[in-house]
Amino acid sequence: MVNVRKLLKKINISSEILFDEPMSNHTSFKVGGPADAFAEPADTLELIKLINICRENNIPLFILGGGANIVVSDRGIRGLVISTTRLCAINIKNNTVECQAGISMEELVLKTTEKGLGGIEDFAWMPGSLGGSIRMNARCYNTSISDVLESVIWLDMTTGRTKTYIKNPSDFAYKISPFQKGDKLILQAKLALHYNDKNILKKRIEEIKQDREKKGHFFAPSAGSVFKNNRDFGQPTGVLIDNLGLKGYSIGDAQVSPFHGNIIINRGQAKAEDIKRLIEYLQEQVYNAYGFTIEPEVIFAGDWD
Repeated sequence: MVNVRKLLKKINISSEILFDEPMSNHTSFKVGGPADAFAEPADTLELIKLINICRENNIPLFILGGGANIVVSDRGIRGLVISTTRLCAINIKNNTVECQAGISMEELVLKTTEKGLGGIEDFAWMPGSLGGSIRMNARCYNTSISDVLESVIWLDMTTGRTKTYIKNPSDFAYKISPFQKGDKLILQAKLALHYNDKNILKKRIEEIKQDREKKGHFFAPSAGSVFKNNRDFGQPTGVLIDNLGLKGYSIGDAQVSPFHGNIIINRGQAKAEDIKRLIEYLQEQVYNAYGFTIEPEVIFAGDWD
């Protein structure tokens, strides 16, 4: 890592490269050990420059979006973590929205609402970035981000070339997108929204806020829903867990939310290992009771056993 530090320190970008940066500072769960190196490029050119240097020098690389759907190991992440947080430019023209992948979903909803544009209001108060939402084809209140997606500019990290993707609806399904395979990094997206009354949109946003408060989304650090729902099982995952009497069950300071069975919260001092063990315990209990395995939608990143 000494040679990597020397190399990265020589890179001329506008933001400082941090070393041994705690990932707990950058994830909604507020857990995770140190990244060997951490950078927040100011623009796409700096982003591509960092990626190319990592590729050419065999430096392990991890791209971090909003940090909302991820559990980083207590040991941290080796190599360089690149955060897309500063890549958040947005351009609204008529009902078309072009924005960089690092923009938060919260900011995106608020800015489009002010323009009287609807279609993504169901994502209000959802943590995470647009890029991560597209990659996971995020879904909230029966709306998927692919419903409004028109096109994506993405980077092939194996070649360093940018490409344009025009949406093919058949490429998307529940929590599935074409960007989950291969080294595809979403840089920018175009969304097609529709005009709506601002007051109607703001009312819907307030309804969602109240529903999320009721479910305990703001009660403590969390990643939102931990498991995917599979309607083939008959009921949402949160209901299955609740029916087993597991709301409030904890391992260390990781706890199944007392308000919702599909949310795990950090009560204050949880470790990533506590969260992982709790997820595995819930999978085991659901399997023993119902005979099938619930699939996590959170990503385990970093240096695990």
